[in-house]
Amino acid sequence: MGVIEAEVHSSLRAFLKAQAQPTWIHHLTMARLVARALRLGRPALIQTGSARARYVLSYLTPALLWNDPVILVAPVAVQQRLLQVEIPQLQQWLETNAEIRTEDSPRWEGDFGGIILASPATWLADRLEKQGRFPQGIPTLIDCAEDLEEWTRQQLTASIQPKDWEELMQQFPHLRDLIRDVRVQLTKAIFEHPQTPYECCLLEVREQQSLRSLFKTLEQHPSEKLIPNAFRQFWHRWQTDNQFLWASVAREQGQFTLHCEPGSVASALSQVWLQQPFVLIGRYLDQEKNAPIYRQQLGLGELTCLKFSPEYQSDHMQLYLPDRLPMPNSPQFQAYLIPEIRNLVNLSNHLEGPAIVLIKDVPLKAQVGTTMAAEFGSRVQVEKTNLGENSVLISSWEFWQEHQAVLPTPQLLVITSLPIPSLENPRVAGQVAYYKQQRADWFRLYLLPTALRELQQAVIPLRESQGIVALLDNRVNHRSYGGKILAALEPCARIDYIDQSGMKMGLS
Repeated sequence: MGVIEAEVHSSLRAFLKAQAQPTWIHHLTMARLVARALRLGRPALIQTGSARARYVLSYLTPALLWNDPVILVAPVAVQQRLLQVEIPQLQQWLETNAEIRTEDSPRWEGDFGGIILASPATWLADRLEKQGRFPQGIPTLIDCAEDLEEWTRQQLTASIQPKDWEELMQQFPHLRDLIRDVRVQLTKAIFEHPQTPYECCLLEVREQQSLRSLFKTLEQHPSEKLIPNAFRQFWHRWQTDNQFLWASVAREQGQFTLHCEPGSVASALSQVWLQQPFVLIGRYLDQEKNAPIYRQQLGLGELTCLKFSPEYQSDHMQLYLPDRLPMPNSPQFQAYLIPEIRNLVNLSNHLEGPAIVLIKDVPLKAQVGTTMAAEFGSRVQVEKTNLGENSVLISSWEFWQEHQAVLPTPQLLVITSLPIPSLENPRVAGQVAYYKQQRADWFRLYLLPTALRELQQAVIPLRESQGIVALLDNRVNHRSYGGKILAALEPCARIDYIDQSGMKMGLS
């Protein structure tokens, strides 16, 4: 064990002991690995299997005790908590003078030794576009790594908004009629696409041809340098490999925004990983310890991998999995689903904490919210954060993931269907098309891993409360991938029913 690992181990152990409260049992192991990664400059990937608030001390301690600069990439909300809570407590205990800077701080000099906090968007823009904002070679810790692919997609997606068309016509007044005609053609074609809950659609070949023709005309014009930045970036991205085009629709305003998005971010990120040592940290990234699918998606090569499994005693939950409901894609599903939810909500009266009902289908979420509110009144909230002890939250997966840390810990989580990405979503369909072009198994390499990650992250609070997860998707019982779903929910105890006193009964 190196000097930094030994110092981190003893300092963090003493700090945890002084807290005199239950702590995450993997703190010291993870802290030593992060310290080792800093010392050797070798990349590492850590899956904590735990809520973020439980493991941040494990990477903050080595970062604060390291004598050289460290970049910490994390969402702004996570940064705020670190700055207000964890970092001050640790600094006081460790008696370290490590300086903490944000991305807005003046550029640091060569003798700077401390932590520089960066948002994912700022750090990725710097690395992908070679802005030179952060020097290369500085060890970088990336928290919330389960969102890294989506952050990168957002960074690599070029968009043309309604206002950009006006700017284009101002720059090319002699082409105003052509630009207006293309915009009208696209508006008509896009609004003729079938309406979906996602309010977006993939651009078909004829729509792309109209847009491509406009770009060719602009490119050949003597005033090419006057092309607005949004159009220039869009055209540049479109000319690279494996892009797909889609439009988001503001139907009431009669407007659309065009997007050019990569089918894969692996090739772009593979160049980023060469620029510095790094440690990726997330709750759940892959079913396997060495994260083969996650690494493939993010262009990662060989690196040290560590995966912590939930502890049976402290992270144990109950799993209610009925085997009588219709499949979620059948017409009968909704008729059976609502009574099942009603029974579970009634039973939640005997449990402490709110009940959470996760619904991926947007129209179904609205229907269930309306029906439950008519029966249970103000107890029922649709995607609100001001919950009482006995509230029932009807929520999308996205809302639950985003607000999980600030919502009261539930004792009951109802999952109406597995979070398998829908092919009706154009962004999903575009990525599936990319996998098909590569002759790859798009379900095994994309849809299923995405669902498993979302599922595991969604149930984390129920592990902490040792609560009940009611999974109402019968595909778990009757599809070949059902075993992977159940494995992702371990450790858990299967139950056949929940009795009226709220006890976890009927162990399978």
